[in-house]
Amino acid sequence: MDQKVSEIVRKIIDSDDTTAGGGSASALSGAMAAGMVSMVAKLSKKKPVNLTVEQYDEIADECDQLAEKLKEGCVLDSEAYSMIVDAFKLPKKTEEEKTARSAAIQAAAIRAAEVPRDNARMNARVHDLGVLLKGNSNPACASDLASALYLSEGGVKDCILNVQANLGLIKDETVKTELKEDMLDLLLQVICY
Repeated sequence: MDQKVSEIVRKIIDSDDTTAGGGSASALSGAMAAGMVSMVAKLSKKKPVNLTVEQYDEIADECDQLAEKLKEGCVLDSEAYSMIVDAFKLPKKTEEEKTARSAAIQAAAIRAAEVPRDNARMNARVHDLGVLLKGNSNPACASDLASALYLSEGGVKDCILNVQANLGLIKDETVKTELKEDMLDLLLQVICY
């Protein structure tokens, strides 16, 4: 997985490569945020501030798991984008080909919206865990925690942009409505803390 993640990072940074972009970057920002929240929790348990050692451990453990899942999410986002590109390349000369192409585009569009939605959920959870540490962690880590909160909040917002980018391709109104509701809930979760 780490080799794939490294390749995605290279593609994001390479302005001539269009195969990985904002969706993958927003997942990676969440992974970085999770790593920093975990670090703050681990450093804070040496001199607990309002939380127990067990609570710091729980936050750190969950963030370490979220970091791994968000790294995977950056790869999944790139793969979902490739599904859309591949679906649009399918032939469309006969009615059967048109039907198959349309079905492939729909499946790819839904996947390309669900992946960033899932990454947004994980970013939001990282943000929630970071908020738990605000005022309850080692004061020397305040800038690290603030950075993690900014990254995770930005990750949620960026993921939402990626969901929105794919909504226009989705014809199923029920799926679109569910995705829109999820996006609103996630946005409110990070801006109303």
